[in-house]
Amino acid sequence: MAGEGGFKARDIGLRAQKKILSRMANKNVAKVFIDDTTGSLLDNVYKLAKSYSNDKKESEKLVKNIIKIVIKLGVLYRNDQFSKEELCRAEKFKQKFHSTAMAIVSFYEVDFSYDRPFLVNSFDACHQGLKAMVAPHLTPKSIARVDSVFNFFKDPAFLDAVFRKESPHREALGRVVRDINKALEEGGM
Repeated sequence: MAGEGGFKARDIGLRAQKKILSRMANKNVAKVFIDDTTGSLLDNVYKLAKSYSNDKKESEKLVKNIIKIVIKLGVLYRNDQFSKEELCRAEKFKQKFHSTAMAIVSFYEVDFSYDRPFLVNSFDACHQGLKAMVAPHLTPKSIARVDSVFNFFKDPAFLDAVFRKESPHREALGRVVRDINKALEEGGM
């Protein structure tokens, strides 16, 4: 119920939750929204990003951005902020993300199956789908985080470097794939 001047305590409460949780995007807060398997996956994504970029700070920023996005999505979902149309977009995003995860596993496990254009297009479809769903709810800074995360993963140079058969990042990618497999088995992706 709106008070005078359009004041809504629920809206302020929701903004405060998103703000507080995004500032506290550490492992303790993340555990509320992120299970152990996903936590291990994020740790291994960090190791893969660091192995590829050789930049600890940027790799940490990548994973923190992922955590902040997941937390904000969780807050929005738990507070019934998504419309029916946005929930349909969420389902499409989830399906596309699941198929992208399965492709990553397949490209790692099956020799000579890596298909860069497929992965770039899949990540791009996930990127656009997520942005369309959350744009009405998140600040431009949060949308920039979404852009930053997907731009990292759909970068052709990154994909080629990690999926090359003799890649120095193969071991790190293997740990990510193991965690993706576990998450898929648990229904977490």
